Amino acid sequence: MGKKDKKVKKKGAEKTAEKTEKKLKQKNKKNLAEKGEDDIEDIIKQIEEEEKRRKDVVIKNVDAPSQRSGFTMTPHPENPEIIFFGGEFYNGSRTSMFSDLLIYNTKRNSWTQISSPAGPPPRSSHQAALVTRGGGQLWIFGGEYTSPTESQFYHYKDLWCYHFSSKRWEKVSAPGGPSGRSGHRMVNYKQFLIVFGGFHDNLRDCRYFNDLYSFDMDNRVWKDLECTGPTPSPRSAFQFLLAPDGRICLYGGYCKQKLKKDVEKGLVHTDMFFLSPMKHDETLTKWRWQNVKQVGLRASLRTGLSSALVKDRIVMFGGVCDKEGDEEDPEDSDDEGVEDSALFYNELYSIHFDGERATWSMVNYTGKREDRKKEEETAVGDKEENCDEVKKMEDMSIETQPEEPKTLTVESGAFTVSSTIGLQDQNGSGGGENSKNGDDKKDSKLFNIPTPRFNAGLVYKSGKLYLYGGMVETGDKDLTLCDFHWLDTHKLDAWNTIIENDQQKMEWVAEDDDLSDEDSEGEEDSEGEEDMDTE
Repeated sequence: MGKKDKKVKKKGAEKTAEKTEKKLKQKNKKNLAEKGEDDIEDIIKQIEEEEKRRKDVVIKNVDAPSQRSGFTMTPHPENPEIIFFGGEFYNGSRTSMFSDLLIYNTKRNSWTQISSPAGPPPRSSHQAALVTRGGGQLWIFGGEYTSPTESQFYHYKDLWCYHFSSKRWEKVSAPGGPSGRSGHRMVNYKQFLIVFGGFHDNLRDCRYFNDLYSFDMDNRVWKDLECTGPTPSPRSAFQFLLAPDGRICLYGGYCKQKLKKDVEKGLVHTDMFFLSPMKHDETLTKWRWQNVKQVGLRASLRTGLSSALVKDRIVMFGGVCDKEGDEEDPEDSDDEGVEDSALFYNELYSIHFDGERATWSMVNYTGKREDRKKEEETAVGDKEENCDEVKKMEDMSIETQPEEPKTLTVESGAFTVSSTIGLQDQNGSGGGENSKNGDDKKDSKLFNIPTPRFNAGLVYKSGKLYLYGGMVETGDKDLTLCDFHWLDTHKLDAWNTIIENDQQKMEWVAEDDDLSDEDSEGEEDSEGEEDMDTE
């Protein structure tokens, strides 16, 4: 008989890590049992088994989507359709996850839901890309599943393909792809899906990524791409889309920096890069990052913007930024305040590219004809009334004034934009709360501008810009919006509303109310800190 293999002794650090992991699992299992919640991996397996048991494809007309965030909104390149998939909704007490596939017909203004067997389990903060090959395919990668009590998170690393011709889902098995993540971004480049960044959070630590992968849709193969040039730092919640010249543009993003034990601070990025394959590399496995110089009237510091490619430029809408001095400290997380802890935006920016130079401009709405006429009549009266006062003020002013920023109004293609030269704050931006405070409310009403928000869905389809949903903070509530709007990118007169924004009817359950009965019975309940998610 041969000698038995000797067991390899584990190092002290490995033993300690295993013991810690085991204790955490046991503790988590006990906590879940108290909440009446199964382990998250078991929940997902149950959902997948239920999906496999369904056999029929069901297509039905439905109402507009319910409140949700973290969904994907993808324009069909050939049909007058916008495809919605997944998302989540937090009502102040519990989280609901979605896996529904919804199609909005832009010509008929109607919604259709397609329920196909063996589809992907519910998720949010995933990515989607729609290609015309094979009769039309919707590709879904990654994302996250959140348990109802938000005590468990699961990050997916699966890849799915919905075939429009057969109306069937396919789970694509291909090794060597990105690790489980959410908050990443994915674009279609020729026959490839390009995936960058994202994060993974296991409730003990959070890791951000800056790796770059491609998936070959012809050969069904993942590749970890080689890159040269200034690689962007790890991040999530950035803008990642094709630029007018075919290169991929990356802007901004978000990550967390650890200041000390149990204290983190959010870092908002404002840098911009181009990504393109190396010349003469027919395999498209070697790529190059390039810095992009940004000029003009840039947006103020923010994340959670929404972006879309519109003809010869990229447009971005909205966003959010924590107020000065706010940082994530668990000891302060339970403090309640009346004031919002963040600034929310609803400006629309246009970015035009010339080589490795990006010029930011704020889009000027022209207003509808009848509204413009009323405005002009009012303006004439005000001008005559204030003429004398203005002259007096001019006479009193100091003769030598500093040079004012010059604002150029330029008509380019479908857009009329304002580009202010010389107006830059410390963050290198000239927009946001400093741009036009006094006129914000007036302009929003006149041009029917959607209310400030972050993480809205934004797509360009058939000459129109469509904007759906998003999130906003009001007091101690994180409200999920479900309004729907469109803007004619040629006229740029005003936003048109498809679904009204009625915050009074939005569901929100105060946790204190839900727990009052349990507290009276002496039961203790502790909830983890909830961060503002800008995935």
